Amino acid sequence: MALIEFKHVKKAFGPKVVYEDLNLEVNAGEALTIIGGSGMGKSVMLKLLIGLLRTDGGTITFDGKQVQDIAERDYGPIRRRIAMLFQGAALFDSMSVRDNVSYGLREHYRLPDREVKDRVEKALADVGLPQTIDMFPSDLSQGMRKRVGLARALAIRPDVLLYDEPTTGLDPVSTELINALIMETQRLYKVTSVVVTHDMASAFLISDRVAMVHKGFIIASGTVDEIKRITDPRVKDFINGRAPDDDDVATLLRYGG
Repeated sequence: MALIEFKHVKKAFGPKVVYEDLNLEVNAGEALTIIGGSGMGKSVMLKLLIGLLRTDGGTITFDGKQVQDIAERDYGPIRRRIAMLFQGAALFDSMSVRDNVSYGLREHYRLPDREVKDRVEKALADVGLPQTIDMFPSDLSQGMRKRVGLARALAIRPDVLLYDEPTTGLDPVSTELINALIMETQRLYKVTSVVVTHDMASAFLISDRVAMVHKGFIIASGTVDEIKRITDPRVKDFINGRAPDDDDVATLLRYGG
């Protein structure tokens, strides 16, 4: 049984239909990367899973339990098992790195101060930033902020890690480091990873499987080798960096990607 399953999911924002019939399974322990053009709903998928957005139809199942209609007050146990690294890292500027990384632990768990301290220090060490513990986000580069965001996610020891465009805006060296951390996290923590990206080099490097979303549907999924062999021109054009078709250009201009 899949750990996560989207089945016939529908989602729209006014006239903008994001998903007409989303169907996707994520297996326990795998690294699945979601690709697709801007405005195709890749990040929306992650937010639906953790309850930041609600579906207009269909079901989302996590570990055998349907979660799409769970009340906000009851979503805590799910969010304790699923951590998300947001595109901009979403750190609190007024908090030190130590307090940022410990935030989820103090918000959702009742742990002794010593265990919180140990988890924070281990998570920062695992992302290679133990020396930043008393620094503030303003003292860090963009790549370092993303690594602190990953440390915050790791500190709660989740079953699932969601990455929203983890390499966007990073230089090549920082991108390579983040990719290495994603793979090392997969190995050390035995998590299930779902990565949203448009960076095909990263997707091919870090993934067990890749799925492409296009105009409301998953149009392709498979291993990296299988995706590379797909003859569907929509998939081939995307992974080879060719321009979108006229309808896609109109969508980007109208909705801003």
